[in-house]
Amino acid sequence: MFHVEPMGNLFVGVVILIGLLGVVIPVLPGLWPCWLALLIWALFESSVAGWVVFGIATGLMVLSQIVKFVVPGKRMRDAGVPWRSMAVGGILGIVGFFLIPVVGLFLGFPLGVYLAERLRLGDHDRARASTVHAVKAMGLSILIELAAGLLMAVTWGIALVVA
Repeated sequence: MFHVEPMGNLFVGVVILIGLLGVVIPVLPGLWPCWLALLIWALFESSVAGWVVFGIATGLMVLSQIVKFVVPGKRMRDAGVPWRSMAVGGILGIVGFFLIPVVGLFLGFPLGVYLAERLRLGDHDRARASTVHAVKAMGLSILIELAAGLLMAVTWGIALVVA
């Protein structure tokens, strides 16, 4: 049975931190680095604990990817905001990201939703309300993914302490 050396654990911890930052900062990848670091850790750890941690991480990853779309999507449907407006917001967010790195995404997404809803509804107040719902849904999606990443990190941390 092998065990990961302290420098290896430090490396895994740094990659997990980068993944957690990537959930919040769109320039970096999100949960995938966390998951991949735990896969590599489990391979090198070569223990039951390592594979249990990786199994839990995989479950959290899959669950978060489903929930981060389903829950905010349902809230958007309940608020009457169509996917078309979200798509326009996403496109303007991507364009904004490249025009104004990092910040452009957070400016382009709401602007795109607002413009699409203003054209659809013809009313500033209703378009603004739809935009607020869209921004809240985006925030909820980020929180769901961040919670999953933090649970991955805590699970790994517990395994390090116990083992």
